[in-house]
Amino acid sequence: MALNGSPARRHWGYLPSRGGNRTAILAAGVMLMFFASVLLGSYTVTIPDFFTIVANHLTGGPRMPGASFIVMESKLPRAVIGTLIGIAFGLAGALFQTMLRNPLASPDVIGISSGASAAAVVAIVVFGAAGAAVSGAALAGALAVAALIHAISSGGKRRGTGRGSAAGNRLVLAGVGIAAALQAVVSFLMTRADIRSAADALVWLNGSLNSANWERAGILILALAALVPAVALIAGPLRILELGDDAAAGLGVRVNTARLVLVFVAVSLAAVATAAAGPVSFVAFLAGPIARRVTGKASLPASALVGALIVLAADYFAANLAPLLLDGTVLPVGVITGALGAPFLLWLLVTANRKDA
Repeated sequence: MALNGSPARRHWGYLPSRGGNRTAILAAGVMLMFFASVLLGSYTVTIPDFFTIVANHLTGGPRMPGASFIVMESKLPRAVIGTLIGIAFGLAGALFQTMLRNPLASPDVIGISSGASAAAVVAIVVFGAAGAAVSGAALAGALAVAALIHAISSGGKRRGTGRGSAAGNRLVLAGVGIAAALQAVVSFLMTRADIRSAADALVWLNGSLNSANWERAGILILALAALVPAVALIAGPLRILELGDDAAAGLGVRVNTARLVLVFVAVSLAAVATAAAGPVSFVAFLAGPIARRVTGKASLPASALVGALIVLAADYFAANLAPLLLDGTVLPVGVITGALGAPFLLWLLVTANRKDA
């Protein structure tokens, strides 16, 4: 009886419900967008040819001239990486927003993406790094900034000056300040870089799937194979933390330990996604609110699916439709998500105000 009104039912939707049906619709939308990205666009492939190409690639059979290379080396790894980074960004944003009970708390806002960007630009401009080295630097930068933000935001609590949601607010404010400082570092480095290094850094900073390949897809798959089960394991403590730190402590949850683990998992999700494709803006920020609008409640699975849907749809537009409108110019996916994210956020705020009125 109590379950119908409990946070578990409202926020997670593990039981059959209308929200569960809408989550299934989101999953179908992701599948549809995934195959549209692979089969349609500037080079179309029929469904029978697609399965023939994949089967022959796996079994060593004959290749279709041109089509096999485009599907297996370009379109399919691009769609796979787009789906995976969307899932990672969606989960990271939803974890931060739910844990801190603050819709502004996403990796874009609290400096995680800025840490990855600054480290990647340092690697490109100062050390001339490329490829996996840039991804590794981005991963290290995101984790280092997360540790710094957590240390700063925990300082007040140790001194007994803050409890409950105040800890989350401190974390957001610390992240915003550090993000501003890191953006200044990035801007300074860009002014000191030569044209070629600056061009490489700009492509990475915009967030792009143009360099997608199976090596990056494999790393992402391994990372998510470890992190997604971790999200499922920490879902219980997260659900209790939504009741407030005092209530969670009263129910036997070690609040500081649970929060530290949640931050580590969320940062790792954002870091591996950023390392693979750059800071694709607004995906982590919007996935949770959109999922909540679609399903009627906060939901980690729905947030992950919305994140994947945003990235796949934006990349399809950037790679296939934008060249038709911009005289052949192919845009990075991050430009599309950034351009559409701000007005959609305003729409969410307007509709939220009408609902609350």
